[in-house]
Amino acid sequence: RGHSRWQTKLNRRKPIFRSGTCLFPAVAYYHQSIIQSTLSFTMSTPAPKSGPGDMSMFNVLHGFPEALIRGMRNSFLLDSDYHHLTQCESLEDVKLNLTESDYAESLADLGAITPNELQKKAIEKLVVEFKYLRTQTVEPLSTFLDFITYEYMIENIMLLLKGTLSGRDIDELIAQCHPLGLMKASTMKSIGLFEASAKGYSDLYQTVLVDTPVGKYFAMFLQESSESAGGETKGVLEEVEIEIIKSSLIKYWIEDFYNFVQKLGGETSVIMGEILRVRADTNAINITLNSFGTSLNEPEFRTSDRKRLYPAVGHLYPAGTAMLTDVSDEDELGRVLELFPQYSTIWNIHSAGGGEKSIDDAFYERDVQMLELAFEGQFHFAVFYAYVKLKEQEIRNMVWITECILQAQKDEINKFVPVFSQHAPWRMAKRR
Repeated sequence: RGHSRWQTKLNRRKPIFRSGTCLFPAVAYYHQSIIQSTLSFTMSTPAPKSGPGDMSMFNVLHGFPEALIRGMRNSFLLDSDYHHLTQCESLEDVKLNLTESDYAESLADLGAITPNELQKKAIEKLVVEFKYLRTQTVEPLSTFLDFITYEYMIENIMLLLKGTLSGRDIDELIAQCHPLGLMKASTMKSIGLFEASAKGYSDLYQTVLVDTPVGKYFAMFLQESSESAGGETKGVLEEVEIEIIKSSLIKYWIEDFYNFVQKLGGETSVIMGEILRVRADTNAINITLNSFGTSLNEPEFRTSDRKRLYPAVGHLYPAGTAMLTDVSDEDELGRVLELFPQYSTIWNIHSAGGGEKSIDDAFYERDVQMLELAFEGQFHFAVFYAYVKLKEQEIRNMVWITECILQAQKDEINKFVPVFSQHAPWRMAKRR
């Protein structure tokens, strides 16, 4: 009986719910307020954003193509492969040694090997690999890979334009174009069909060049140059050298590519941004060095035409490029580069001379080191750019070796930059 009395008292203290309502309005209002505030807080919180360098989402979107590219790293020639190639006495020996490498299938149907044929087959292999990677990607990696091809498109268009102005056959010129920069056959052939008149030049840009993926770079160049040429597009093409036009387009491409990777953020903006900054500096140094002895080195053209060719990115920009504008000879260029430790060593190699190593060789060694280090990081896109450029260096190495064998210049055969070599100068210095 005592137990039942206590149970009755406990039951009286419990809220009694009838049809979803509570007999204690204050308690119900309190719980309802908590629920509403929680829902309000959840709905006001933005959805989490993940960039290309975000570990939580990178492998979901780009894990498979990154796994492919890292597996393809094993296809590079080893130090032992280079050693065997440099010991060959004939091009047939070179082909025999390459049958034990990743190039075996590409060279299987090749008869007598020549440096040009070897280069062609190796580039075709690279293009097949690149196109397969491109089919396995989603945004923004697919756009990143497209940016890589824009450089080759610019080179191809300038090759066709220069050859057409010289009266060369358009089919012969198309055969010399880089496969990574190929466009529709109708587009490429139409470059050689325009008339040598004001209307013909206008039609060329409006119907051909503007419609290409790199058309925006041509539009930027023409808009900038036509002002100094009195608004006449034809005058721009006739008066400006093809190489100057090409340097301008490459400048716009570098700046556009750099802005794109900076917007991506993450490790891509750090690693790829550094690669493009160094690329921009290399262009600025080479433009200055190659301008000596030309009209671009004239005082009135240094601050106008030559200055416009310097990319607006890089370690030299803006202070270094401003000083390069006033440079008139190699001594002055050397004094400017002495202010930048990362380039003073390379310039000392050039100024020392001796023929052992050129400034281009020093740039190649520096680039190979940077591109190899790109494979040491994860969750970034720079590894795809690095693979293409390192494969190009490997192809240059094979062509150099075969040329030395063909011309019986065995003393020069070791003057190449191996890729992923355990005997690379920077790796040997690190071990010390």
